[in-house]
Amino acid sequence: MSDYSRPLPGTDSVTEEFWRAAKQERLLLYQCASCGSYYYPANECTSCDDIKPEMRWVEASGKGTLHTWIVMHRSYHAGFEGDIPYNVALVRLEEGPFFLTNIVGCANEDLASGMNVEVTFEAVTEEITLPRFRPV
Repeated sequence: MSDYSRPLPGTDSVTEEFWRAAKQERLLLYQCASCGSYYYPANECTSCDDIKPEMRWVEASGKGTLHTWIVMHRSYHAGFEGDIPYNVALVRLEEGPFFLTNIVGCANEDLASGMNVEVTFEAVTEEITLPRFRPV
């Protein structure tokens, strides 16, 4: 874990609980208490008419489908040089929101739109565990 050289996500008061749960290998989403819509990350609902609905973290199923992806053949950060080619994927979670991630456990040429995926976690530092997705 200590030799991780890629950029790390920033944490703040909105995402702190998300990253704490990821360290426990749990995927959280924000849910609007008024209408039930799910978001990641967001601190307000854009689906209902409630002016200031309560938003709460809830555990997600961790399941989704691969919506789209790109395979990177060039490194735009020195930390990724050893990973070329790697994918950057957009997964539509079962609960509805899109999640930007990587698909692991699958060759890039085997990726397919609509592929069923599930979350897996990679502890990259003592503080940060990243959600990734793998085919099911």
